[in-house]
Amino acid sequence: MALNYIWIAFFLIGFLVALGQLIFAGNTQIFNELVNAAFSNARTGFEISLGLTGALTLWMGLMKVGERGGVVSILAKLTAPLFRRLFPGLPSGHPAYGSIMLNIAANMLGLDNAATPVGLKAMSEMQEVNPKKDTASDAQIMFLVLNTSGLTIIPVSIMVYRFQLGAANPSDIFIPILISTFISTIAGLIAVAVVQKINLFDRVVLAYLGGITAIIAGIIIYFSTLSKDQITEVSTLAANFTLVLIIISFIVLAMLKRVNVYEAFIEGAKEGFSIAVKIIPFLVAILVAIGIFRASGAMDFIISGFAAFFGWLGVDTEFTKALPVAFMKPLSGSGARGLMVDAMTTYGADSFVGRLACTMQGATDTTFYILAVYFGSVGIKNTRHAVGCSLIADFSGIVAAIFVAYLFFAK
Repeated sequence: MALNYIWIAFFLIGFLVALGQLIFAGNTQIFNELVNAAFSNARTGFEISLGLTGALTLWMGLMKVGERGGVVSILAKLTAPLFRRLFPGLPSGHPAYGSIMLNIAANMLGLDNAATPVGLKAMSEMQEVNPKKDTASDAQIMFLVLNTSGLTIIPVSIMVYRFQLGAANPSDIFIPILISTFISTIAGLIAVAVVQKINLFDRVVLAYLGGITAIIAGIIIYFSTLSKDQITEVSTLAANFTLVLIIISFIVLAMLKRVNVYEAFIEGAKEGFSIAVKIIPFLVAILVAIGIFRASGAMDFIISGFAAFFGWLGVDTEFTKALPVAFMKPLSGSGARGLMVDAMTTYGADSFVGRLACTMQGATDTTFYILAVYFGSVGIKNTRHAVGCSLIADFSGIVAAIFVAYLFFAK
């Protein structure tokens, strides 16, 4: 599905819902709210892009240093057996393999500032071998879906919000989030593999996925033995130490290869700045459409409908109070974060709804933001099955979050 149709759908649905509120509810301020939302989100899109400039400049510069120093080629060789099967359209030994691995590793550690620039680098490298420049390739779709599934081992930011809002044990959502986000990633991987006819029963693929599953299980067991204070301390230290270690490794390896580190950094940094500027129109466009959709009240109508439906089925409807986070997360990370905080403020940080909202926030990533930024950075307009497979991953992660929350937190 192309972003064009999604963009139009947000506008039309938002307009029709707002028109209904004007006619049937007499809400004469609704269109004023829509206009305010459009301008506010346009400003937000620009500010996000502007904020990305520094991070992009830094990390694209470091990526160039790492590339010249041989880090990318090392990672490419380590992951080549798996990635050759998951990304069959990429030539063997292509530099994109290393960038993909760095991006996935940064996402797993919750290093968003590092993950986005590296991810854009990977998308740009894959675009070089994409025969149809305005259409997403199979490799780009697989990469994007793995990103939108949001596999994260250390959800530090969510634990910080819970601590600030008075949670007795801010880290009690750690294991539920890890389980939910892992299920989301596996679901997205399977969805893309089915569409692209990738054999997931290949012995190499099973070995890699089995190893990753064992590592995650080990992490879950290790952190379950720590106190809440130790979890926050260890996870923060691990993330920051890994980040600094990556930077130092890039520089040292480049020096050993007698690379002019400063010049390599400047060359990569220039690419980062140009990408940040290129992202602005794509991001503003999608955020304005999302703002109108949200301000129209369409989201509220959807939540009410879900509550009525599950109530009619006789199912406990307590989980529907956290659904705004689930619906907003694919659309806007900051919007979902705000709704998560609102849920904890309204119902309590240690309430079922508050904990479920946090689990949903960590279960998946901002699908449409990633679509706009990643595909927009290389000028792709036809996203093919990327949206459908990404939403399958999102849906699986949210459903898993609901079941896991009832398992861990329901009274």
